[in-house]
Amino acid sequence: MNGMDSIDLNADLGEGAPGEAELFATGITSVNIACGAHAGDEAAMRAVCRAARVRGVSVGAHPGYADRANFGRCPVLLPADGLRDLLERQVAVLAGVAAAEGVELAHLKPHGALYHFLNHDESAARVCVDVARAFGDGGLALFGPPVGALGAAARAAGVDFVAEGFIDRGYREDGTLIPRGEPGALIHDQKEALAQALRLTRSGGVQTLCVHGDGPAAARLLGAVRAGLALAGFSFSAPGRRWGRGVDVPGSGRGPGRRRP
Repeated sequence: MNGMDSIDLNADLGEGAPGEAELFATGITSVNIACGAHAGDEAAMRAVCRAARVRGVSVGAHPGYADRANFGRCPVLLPADGLRDLLERQVAVLAGVAAAEGVELAHLKPHGALYHFLNHDESAARVCVDVARAFGDGGLALFGPPVGALGAAARAAGVDFVAEGFIDRGYREDGTLIPRGEPGALIHDQKEALAQALRLTRSGGVQTLCVHGDGPAAARLLGAVRAGLALAGFSFSAPGRRWGRGVDVPGSGRGPGRRRP
């Protein structure tokens, strides 16, 4: 480790959970803001945008299925034009709120069941990439799993792709997340969260680590992970454009990726 490696720490906020201010104070570098479908409203978007501006935190859209009863964590069947409309409407609302608060959207990260669906359906992933290209100055970066349809679609379209790992979710041996409700799906222990964060970052396969803002231990886990990564020689910053267009990640089958020691 040369002390120059940088990692982004992101959190899903604007969803009505308590403790969001703690996550800003603990040191997130980017935030994914709920856009009013699975959770949140314009007042919540405005509050998170203001906090992000004050703290210098990068802002992204976090659109999900319009299913508040299930917090956007259950699949919803939509035709392609319905999916495009779902994404465009949510990102547009947040973009307007962000502009009014003096911040600019930098990335797009789908929420919940939509995140997983888009990463497994090639045509749907292309719709999401098209929406990301339509906003911001030159398009929004796309956050998603290290391997899958989202990353492939982003690379094919020349859209910045930022591979994401989770500090508060358990993984299967094949690298997929353990479904919520199953044993080991959620991580509550600080040592376990840090060990997973170190494994993910040292593999070179992720450029951002997420903590779910609605988790009761979110700030505690994030604080432990940030402190541990700093001791390991990592610095912290939002992705911005530092990853370049169509970045490759290890395991994608498209080159060696950016590996860490």
